[in-house]
Parts: sequence; C-alpha cells; structure tokens
Amino acid sequence: MLTLSSIHKRFGPTVALDGVDLDLRKGEVHALIGENGAGKSTLMNVIAGSLNLDKGKMEIDGHPYVPSNPLDARLSGIALIHQELSLCPHLTVAENILMGIEPSHMGWLDRDRLIQRTNDVLQTFHHADIRPDKRVNDLSVAAQQIVEISRAIAARARIILMDEPTSSLQRDDVTQLFALIRKLSAEGISVVYISHFLEEVRQIADRFTVLRDGRSVACGNIADTTDDELIAKMVGRSQQTLFPKRVQSNNPLEEILDVQNLACPPLLKSATFQLRRGEILGIAGLMGSGRTPLLRTIFGLERPESGTIAVNKKALRTGRNTPAMRLIEGLGYLSEDRKGEGLTLGLSVADNTTVTRFSRCSRFGWLDLSKQRQQTEQLVNALKIKMHNVKQPVRALSGGNQQKVIVARLLHQDADILLLDEPTRGIDIGSKAQVYQTIAECASENKAVLMVSSYLPELFGMCDRLAVMSRGRLSDARPIDQWTPETVLQAAIGGESM
Repeated sequence: MLTLSSIHKRFGPTVALDGVDLDLRKGEVHALIGENGAGKSTLMNVIAGSLNLDKGKMEIDGHPYVPSNPLDARLSGIALIHQELSLCPHLTVAENILMGIEPSHMGWLDRDRLIQRTNDVLQTFHHADIRPDKRVNDLSVAAQQIVEISRAIAARARIILMDEPTSSLQRDDVTQLFALIRKLSAEGISVVYISHFLEEVRQIADRFTVLRDGRSVACGNIADTTDDELIAKMVGRSQQTLFPKRVQSNNPLEEILDVQNLACPPLLKSATFQLRRGEILGIAGLMGSGRTPLLRTIFGLERPESGTIAVNKKALRTGRNTPAMRLIEGLGYLSEDRKGEGLTLGLSVADNTTVTRFSRCSRFGWLDLSKQRQQTEQLVNALKIKMHNVKQPVRALSGGNQQKVIVARLLHQDADILLLDEPTRGIDIGSKAQVYQTIAECASENKAVLMVSSYLPELFGMCDRLAVMSRGRLSDARPIDQWTPETVLQAAIGGESM
C-alpha cells in the first residue's frame, strides 16, 4: 500500500533521515522502532505532508505520492496521530475531532450532525470526562490523547500513523485502542505504529522496521525476532540490563519528607506517607486517580485544602506554598507534560537546563555564559542528549531528548527531594537505562526520590517501597517485595482495602 525508497531529510547541518526504506502492506500493523533522535517522528511528518523530503521516492498503491501539505496527505487517506498533542485547546472536542471535515448544510455548520458523529467516534473509548461540547483545554493529558486518536479515526483514513499513541493512556484505554487497531487492520486499513514499549509492539504489530541514526537498519517479522535482538539493532550494541543494581543500606534512613492527610479536591482526597533519604518511593495507580495532583500539591502548584507537609521535620507554611519556595527548600519537580509545563520550548538547551539554579553559573548577579555552557555540556554528555549545540532551542529536539533535558535540569539544580511524574515517558530503551542509572545515582547520593509511573516494570525495577493511589486515596507504602503486579492492579481499581 505504501512504499518508501531512500528517504532523505536534513535541517541545515543536521541529518535527520539518511536513507530510509519501508514498505507497508494492506491491513498490516507495522512497528517503527528506534532510539530517540533516530528519525521516527521526522519520517512520520514526511509521510503526513508536514515536511517535504529532500531526496527519495514515496508511492501509494504503486502511484507516486508527493503531498504538498497535511491536508493533501489527509485527502490521500493518511492520518497522523502526533506524539506531542496537536489540538486546538480553545475549541471543543467535537470541533477538534472533525476539524476540516465538519458536516454542513448550505454552507452553515450542522451542529447536530457534528455532535452525533463525534459521539459515534467516542463510543470506542467510553471516557466519562470527554463530551463533544467540552473544551479540550479543560481535559487531562490522557483525555486529550484520546481526542487526538479519535480525530484520525473520524477521518476514515486508509493509512494511520501512530506516534506513541499510548504514552498517556491507562490500561483500559490501551486495551480498547488495541482492539480498535485490530478491527481497522481486519478492514484493510494499515497502521504504522511507533512505541518504545516492546511488549506493546509484540502485542499489536505484524512486522517491524528499525531506524538508527536516520537509516533503516533492519526489518522483518516481529514474531521471529527476540527483544534482545531488537534492542541490539536499535542501539547498535547488546543491552545487558535495563535497571541498575542498587546496594541497600542496613542503616536506618533519615526521614526528609513527611506528608500527613494531604487533600486537594476533587482528585486528591487523602495522602499520608514518609520519604527517606537514599530511597526511591514509587506511586502506582490509574490515570486520574490523583497521583499527579499529589506531586503538584507537594511542589506548590496546587493549593491543598487540608493536611501538612514537612521537610526535614519543619512544617511548610501555607502562605509559602509556591514552586519558588519549594525550589529554595530543596525540592525538584519533573512534570508529566513536558511540552506544556516542563520546558520553555523557545529557549535554548542551556537556559532550560540551568533555569532553576542560575546562581551556579552566575557572578555578582550576572549570568556567566561560559560557565553556563560548560555546566550544560557536562550534563548533555552524561545523558547523551542528541543536539547540535547547547544554544539550540529545545523545541528543535526530539521528544525523548527534550525529556532528558528536564532530567539534566534536576541534576543541575541538585535538589534533595526529586518529585518525578512519568520520568521516562516517550524515551527509548537505551535512554531509559541512562535515566534509571541517573535516578539510582541520585538515591546513592542520599537524595530522596518520589516517582509516579504507569509502567509497572519500571516501579518494580527501581523502587525500594511502593504505594498505590486509588480514587484519590493513597495506600500504605510497603517494601517492593511485598507487592506483585496483580496486587498493585487490585489496589489500583479498589479491590483491596486502602
């Protein structure tokens, strides 16, 4: 159905695609895998008409395909679901889903049909918060992801390009999405599926193509290839282990953060826990259960209705509940929404890395650009962030490299307490190993880590203790060896007494 031959694309001196070949068959799910910066999203944007290729050839059903813009690609039957949401937040769900294909009557928008067609598409997911007349800006990140997927479904595309479509979805939504993909595949619709979760790829894909450094380096049937072989093809070397080995201390750990009966309605109803130096405390739970509001409230982004927060046994005053004060008190925060909250996309990598602690690279109140560049380059090299130079705007980096810039900022800040909300979202396997190693090193340096994640292997591989959030209430934290994936899920859906 779709054939790509020797696709090249560069941005100035940066070579993004350096000879990519791919063939997509009718009705198949084709996995496109590779490290961050390998060129996956660039290739999707070329196919979807957002970028013009420099050299190469594309064909659909044996006929030349040269889209001049995204609308041209859409009319050719191609729809792209972006990794970074591309919605209009001020418009309603219905207006976003049917944008460009709105039903009309004599030149006027037919709102009744607009609502009806939107409801038909939304029936796939049964998400209570998503209504056709609701503004997208009022939805959670997970709900916005569903709206993005629904827009591609509504377009009745023959080829759907999915760039990390499950990065913000909870388990039930992922199950429904996979059922939908299988249904589309059975109807002859082809899907190109990008994911860093190899278990997802195995569950849904028929064949795969691996990109590395802008080139297609391997392809084949997913069932005939092991995970170790896929990882070796992605990173160019074998991956010995994903999670670092950690030495447990026999000495009692000093308590650094004490949270008692913290509540921030409507999502956060009650949370009590203690966090100790040198440990990683994980929080599991379904999206919308209150995990993110807990971290945001601790960091001063939300005002609590009740409860207390103490750092180093000193209660924090309600009037000082601001992020600026939390930075001074030694807290660092990584948001799940890197594009909306985590980064200032128009500023450079250096500015984003050092912004929470300019004092480390300034002199007499003036920013020392040479020292800032030097400190940033050290962190960039340590985390292997792919970029042209540290003056490059963050928006020019791939999503995974943007995420690593946020991790670099936490390291530069040198906070004592790290609040991490989905720290490896959108990061490839090789980069995940680097981030896990960085988190483990922070714990070994007597820092305290509170980590929220939807990925259970990550929590079991990294955490010393684990608590589960369900319907706004946090369970008691227990040693990780006292949990199993089954008991975590049971607690998350309310099957266990909280």
